[in-house]
Amino acid sequence: MCRLFAVTSEEALSPMVAIRALDVMKEGHDGSGVGIYMTDLGGDLEPFKGSPILSGIFTQEGIKKLDRYMMELGLLTKYKFSIRPNRKPPEGTPRRDVYLIRVYEHPYEWEGLSDTEIATRLMQIRVDLRKMGEEDQSMMVFSFWPDTIMIKEVGDPMAIAEYLGLDRKGLKARIIMAQGRQNTNYAITLYACHPFFIQGFATMTNGENTAFIPIREYLTSRGYPGYMGYQSDSEVFTHILHYDHNILGLGLEEYKHIITPLKDEELLRHPDGTFLKQLKHCCRFLTIDGPNCIIGCLPDRTLFMIHDSKKLRPGVVGGKPGMFAFSSEMCGLDKAIPSREKNYEFQPMKYDVAFVDAARMEVKRWNQWESLTHPH
Repeated sequence: MCRLFAVTSEEALSPMVAIRALDVMKEGHDGSGVGIYMTDLGGDLEPFKGSPILSGIFTQEGIKKLDRYMMELGLLTKYKFSIRPNRKPPEGTPRRDVYLIRVYEHPYEWEGLSDTEIATRLMQIRVDLRKMGEEDQSMMVFSFWPDTIMIKEVGDPMAIAEYLGLDRKGLKARIIMAQGRQNTNYAITLYACHPFFIQGFATMTNGENTAFIPIREYLTSRGYPGYMGYQSDSEVFTHILHYDHNILGLGLEEYKHIITPLKDEELLRHPDGTFLKQLKHCCRFLTIDGPNCIIGCLPDRTLFMIHDSKKLRPGVVGGKPGMFAFSSEMCGLDKAIPSREKNYEFQPMKYDVAFVDAARMEVKRWNQWESLTHPH
């Protein structure tokens, strides 16, 4: 199993808040990797909310390739917040040239383009750079999107955080998702390290998805360039979330019904049974098979937690108005928000969606037996 921790806060926080929470859950991950997703950025990157930020790991040759590619597209560097460690990496962690965090300006040619077209171009650039880097391992690109940073590395989360200096004053965010990885099914490759991200949607998972192959085949058959990679069986959860929202035009409630649909006999008793039966049939290849605990973040800064029916991967939500956290274990909450208010604590079960929206005032709950909040 892995360990997951996510926090949403009115005040911008250091990623060390999440790293320390992972550290107290250390018996649940083996130090084979850590991944961090940050959005609603504070610190030095707060002034650049609308500008795309490139996150990844680059060799010196990779930097040269990146610069040539971006110059050809007319994308100019606006701000750099890169990490170049000058000491020996922790045992088992490869030495890297640069952990890149770079803000870009849109080309003049993009003026007047719709938000959808700009989003498509940013996604395509990320995919192209990833493919270019895979040829010679000179670039590993995790995200290219406004208000977004992703950091991934092989090794123990706390050791990596200290090595990279993640406690630096300028690195802060109001939403942070972090995973301490236990390497169970795949070789240690950073593209298999959670969280995963596409166009403002991010998820991370504790568990396994034995329905991975049919889901991957369905998604790749959609012809969408961003549905690629799949070096982890959990990356499909992010892409299903994107497909649900951006392709089907649905929401978080329907996402829950798509990945963990009610049984046919249950749908007969559901107030939206006719629609949900059609949805289940149309999206039958996207049904997951757990056990899974999924924590995700939407572009509107809603943080959520979902479980499958097997409920063998626990999770808990808690906090206080202004700051809430989602954790694999209670001790993670204890570490991050020791002064939390107990009445907000909730452990979602198989039918539940627990979420905290951008107002960060309460833990909201929705259950699959309830009516959909926007009728179809």
